[in-house]
Amino acid sequence: MSLAPSLQARIDRLLVRADSLRERVGKDVHDQLTGNIFTASRAITDTVVQRTAPGAWDLDRLLDRWLTSPWGGFPVMVLVLAGVFWLTVAGANFPSAFLSGLLFGEHGLQEFFATFLPGWACPDLLARSGHGWLHLLAAHLGMPAWTTGLLIDGAYLCWAWVVAVMLPPMAIFFPLFTFLEDLGFLPRVAFNLDRFFRAVGGHGKQALCMAMGFGCNAAGVISCRIIESPRERLIAILTNTFVPCNGRWPTLILMSGLFLASGVPAGFATAVSMATLVAVTLLGILATALLSLFLSRTLLRGVPSAFVLELPPYRPPQVLRILYRSLIDRTWFVLKRAMLCAAPAGAVIWLAAAIPVGGSSLFQVLAAWFDPFGRLLGLDGVILLAFILALPANEIVVPIIIMGYLHLSRMTELEAPGPLFLQHGWSWLTAVCVMVFSLLHFPCATTTLTIWAETRDLRWTVLANLLPTCLAVGVCFIVAQGSRWLGLI
Repeated sequence: MSLAPSLQARIDRLLVRADSLRERVGKDVHDQLTGNIFTASRAITDTVVQRTAPGAWDLDRLLDRWLTSPWGGFPVMVLVLAGVFWLTVAGANFPSAFLSGLLFGEHGLQEFFATFLPGWACPDLLARSGHGWLHLLAAHLGMPAWTTGLLIDGAYLCWAWVVAVMLPPMAIFFPLFTFLEDLGFLPRVAFNLDRFFRAVGGHGKQALCMAMGFGCNAAGVISCRIIESPRERLIAILTNTFVPCNGRWPTLILMSGLFLASGVPAGFATAVSMATLVAVTLLGILATALLSLFLSRTLLRGVPSAFVLELPPYRPPQVLRILYRSLIDRTWFVLKRAMLCAAPAGAVIWLAAAIPVGGSSLFQVLAAWFDPFGRLLGLDGVILLAFILALPANEIVVPIIIMGYLHLSRMTELEAPGPLFLQHGWSWLTAVCVMVFSLLHFPCATTTLTIWAETRDLRWTVLANLLPTCLAVGVCFIVAQGSRWLGLI
């Protein structure tokens, strides 16, 4: 059955009109929706965004014009970070002395009261440290000497040393660092250093990870999570160990003060010591750049990712959030791992010093075995073995060296270790090589565990230890042999 031609023609005309009407209605609805959205967005913008009138004074823009410029940003960055380091080192003296006397000091808190509170008398209960009270308890219980030495002089003493030396600087540095982060200053630092890190194959946010590493390399490794690219994140993880952390600062400060600044007039000693520490820090930054360049051209070759960084507005820091993030998420997290590593390592250190081998101790036998290789690096066997045994924490390197020189069975400290070091052949070259090796050597156990937790790859964890160790050995060998060849020593 077919329709009449006239009826078919009318139906076709109706369909055409229907299509035209549908397009027109659709276009009208689209225009109406677009207009409504535009009007709503303008209303939201006018409500939320505060517009600055032409010629008005805008503090955020004024600060960014200064802090993100090469001639203003870099000096401010250096001054702020130097201030943070100074506050950390100076502020940690009081709590470190208190914890040291409380936990393992030979005379308890008597020296602390005499130094920091001269008008106060030390209570009799605190005239003996926790280490001393544990020895009294062990004697009361009739514990064997080897058990007392292993548990108290070994495991406990190393644990207490790590807590006393590691906790105060972290408890100061991390809140200050989190304060700058919450304030909005650290993203400006990353913006300024982006060009430098991109030139060596890294990522601009690697600057923030390095800054965090000054407090603790383990925390610096964790902070690498902010880098989106897996390749560039891995570069930042593998190079973070070259940043001198709080655990290495006591050794660096001691070496620079005892040997490098001892032969200059008293008025210039502090300046020479500070200049030495700045030079060591710059050497660490140079090592970070060179290894980042090496990795980006070899093992981690790839296309650099686009770096999009939002510069947040400057805002008043939130004190409670700063304290929680810095003390719980960072300080306690890192300290907990360090304490877990310190106790068994302390037991190993005590065993090495207490086990007799041929009229000597296992420690002395191992030190003699390492001595020829250590001499090639400007060190000696005791120093090299101390760095190996100080794997749980860099803070105990010097106490182990003193223990080895004095042939003791437990770690100890001296108020003036300089004469002891000189008796064992130390010179300015030894101090320099100790500083270089301390800066460049393998990461501590806490950082190694953190690298494993972040990468979940044994190959990268092993490489994170091999690369800095080879670099430390190579640089110390060149410095030592070059100085001897030139007749400087």
